[in-house]
Amino acid sequence: MWTGHGGSPLSVIYIWFVISGATTAEDMEGKSTTLERPIRQSQTLCAGEQEYIHQRKQVVLESLNRLGINCTVDLVPHIALLASGGGQRAAVGLVGSLHQMEKDGLLDAVLYLGGVSGSTWSMAPLYSDPEWSVNMDRAVSILSGPGVQLEDALAWLGRTAQEDNFSLTDIWGVMTAAGIMKQMDLRRLSDEAGRNATNPYPIYCAIEKYCFSNGPTEGKWFEVSPHEAGFTELGLFVETSLLGSKFHNGTMLEKKPEMDMVRLQGILGCALADEEIAQEYIPPWIFAPGYMDSGAEEYLRAYIVLDKFVALTRSTITDPAALADLDGLQKILQDKVNHNVSALLESKSPEERKQFFAQRTMELLNAVEMWSQSLQDGPFKTHVSLLTKQIIPLIVKWEWGTTRNFLYQYEDSIIPPCLHSSESFHLMDAGLLINVAYPSFLGDKRDIDLIIAPEYSAGDMFETLTLARNYAAEVKKPFPEIDDEILEDKDWPKDCYVFEGKDKEPTIVFMPLFNRGNCKDAQEYKAKMEEYSTFQRPFSLEKIKFLLETAKANMENNKEILLREMNKAALRRQNKNQG
Repeated sequence: MWTGHGGSPLSVIYIWFVISGATTAEDMEGKSTTLERPIRQSQTLCAGEQEYIHQRKQVVLESLNRLGINCTVDLVPHIALLASGGGQRAAVGLVGSLHQMEKDGLLDAVLYLGGVSGSTWSMAPLYSDPEWSVNMDRAVSILSGPGVQLEDALAWLGRTAQEDNFSLTDIWGVMTAAGIMKQMDLRRLSDEAGRNATNPYPIYCAIEKYCFSNGPTEGKWFEVSPHEAGFTELGLFVETSLLGSKFHNGTMLEKKPEMDMVRLQGILGCALADEEIAQEYIPPWIFAPGYMDSGAEEYLRAYIVLDKFVALTRSTITDPAALADLDGLQKILQDKVNHNVSALLESKSPEERKQFFAQRTMELLNAVEMWSQSLQDGPFKTHVSLLTKQIIPLIVKWEWGTTRNFLYQYEDSIIPPCLHSSESFHLMDAGLLINVAYPSFLGDKRDIDLIIAPEYSAGDMFETLTLARNYAAEVKKPFPEIDDEILEDKDWPKDCYVFEGKDKEPTIVFMPLFNRGNCKDAQEYKAKMEEYSTFQRPFSLEKIKFLLETAKANMENNKEILLREMNKAALRRQNKNQG
């Protein structure tokens, strides 16, 4: 804490406010703040994270000793649990995995919890409880709880829509929080900075949209913790409470309120922000050569967003008449996008096709507006009208994850053009790059000995591992060897693989959700992946319960492997220290 020497007590308090960057009344009104040069450039942990980890190690030490693993506090192994993305499948699976680890006495051995995409959907509400890791029953009960009413979600949207950086991400975030996670967490992430170390330290991950498309690797990966937020490989960070404030050349010009967890959930978990996701929804007629151009992509993007928001809205209401109305809208959307117009496109030039699809997009949006107006007067019509009024202009604009850029015009040669020249950057789902938070946990900064990786991804089951291996090679950070023969298991994986680390490489315990232990063959494995696919309506209570039990069983079945690898990690930490 800052202490002054000499001068009046009031002047000492004033100096403390200036140096700490505490928010004054003038700051909250949007005027210039006195905090200067708040950007930290370093590849080491910030002081706040260092202090938390120091405290957490005492919890880990006691846990390891109870498990029969002997070490001292200065030789506690650094164990991280990194949960993959995968929409609601990942969100529910993570809760199940953590629940079983608590029951088996393993959860307190974890130093860090890292998440991307769907796993962050459950991390955010988990950490709303300062002692969630000793109270996992509460987290499980919320998943099957009553949820959030549509009017509460719309009230949040009404407030957020007044802010400069309002985007489709905010609508996605509130509907995900309300409709899937059934809890709207209005706190700020930096609120956790002063907590005790009851829980593993959380790291949430995103990527910057334009660097992802056009920039170097170093400008892509973005991490957010209770203490600071920034670009992992560049080593450039600001305090989390300042993320979203206005900067120029490293100086903060205007302090803005920190985003709440609902908005952060939207940023972290929205893969729809990436245009290539539209490719997964191409109707059969558009596969003809030359039909899938930028105009068609814009048309499909509008359909995808509307379709997903209809599904999320459905999960916040119970009135049968309103549900029937939503069924009607969904059919209108599907009929329009599946209507084969290939004959109309055959003789059109690229510019004519672009104009044609622009017109089709407006017809799609107008259909939603007409449907909204046709509803019977009442609360549902009022709510839907408000929602469509906010969504439609944003679809046309197509802006996601808008956040003020703290690196705007910052004079440093390491900053790529995709970050230097724009007043805002656009954060989106990190799973589009690597569907596990490996980048934040490689190398010397967090010095991880053991990574526990429950894998809830769709598609190629080993893709996250191979992408992470390639990423590590590119940024010159250690990563364990992956035997190519193991990759042949991708269509029907085992329930647990251990990739042994050597020297500075972390060991990875890789645990697919669906596997040879719970699927009798490759066909059943494929069927399970399709039944619990990433992009679908919110799961029923029956599906949620099944996922919870599946994830718990995976952890329970591999408890001995986890204990063995924790013990090895403790020995490695001891040998590393002696070396």
